[in-house]
Amino acid sequence: MVGLYLADIADRLSLATLTRRVSSLAARHRQAGLGLDVRHPAVADVLAGLRRERGSAQRHAEALTVPRLKQALATLGDGLADRRDRALLLVGTAAALRRSELVALDVADIAVLPEGLRISIRRSKTDAEGRGAVLAVGRTGTATCPVAAYAAWLAASGIAEGAAFRAVDRHGRLGGRLSGNAVALIVQRRAGAAGLDAAAYAGHSMRAGFATSAARAGVRELAIARQTRHTSLTVLRRYVREGQLFEDNLTTEIGL
Repeated sequence: MVGLYLADIADRLSLATLTRRVSSLAARHRQAGLGLDVRHPAVADVLAGLRRERGSAQRHAEALTVPRLKQALATLGDGLADRRDRALLLVGTAAALRRSELVALDVADIAVLPEGLRISIRRSKTDAEGRGAVLAVGRTGTATCPVAAYAAWLAASGIAEGAAFRAVDRHGRLGGRLSGNAVALIVQRRAGAAGLDAAAYAGHSMRAGFATSAARAGVRELAIARQTRHTSLTVLRRYVREGQLFEDNLTTEIGL
């Protein structure tokens, strides 16, 4: 049955999403006291065939690294939407948040302290039990300080409770809580305005940008993982490799 289900939806979903669906189905079967062998040929052969057909490499959103982020921020003005986007991009990057975590934040979840922001994540993609997590975003005293940007957004919007990040219409009027898709569109729009390839960026670009920039700055792997909350160091190390890609200029080394 699972094999037929995968074959039926294969054209509509990415290979990564299909693999997650299989893992989710297996977990639900275990919770119900039932067995589901994902290594059974009916399942494994379908996935293997799809990998051969499509290739196993995943398309990853371009990382919004610190230089690119600053490039995007330089295009922002002082309008309400600009202040929101500045706060959203800086907080999303500094806290290495998933877009679903970012839009789920309420004002009560973000404490503005003398040291910085104390952000409480109530639930996340890898926290099925809802134990939550607490993250710190320190003050930098620079023009791109996430804490100052967030405080400026709250002051300009007048938001005192409820959703921390909200829609702003073309007349500067506040709307409801942003969706995850809206975050992706904001990232793409601001990247495009900065002269970057908008299509290469997504909501995940902020989180990827933090990990890549931290690795490039020589931050220890475990310190990066503490902020990103990666449960798999294998996944995190992809960003570390990306951050260190041009650390050694082999083109120069071979004499070109």
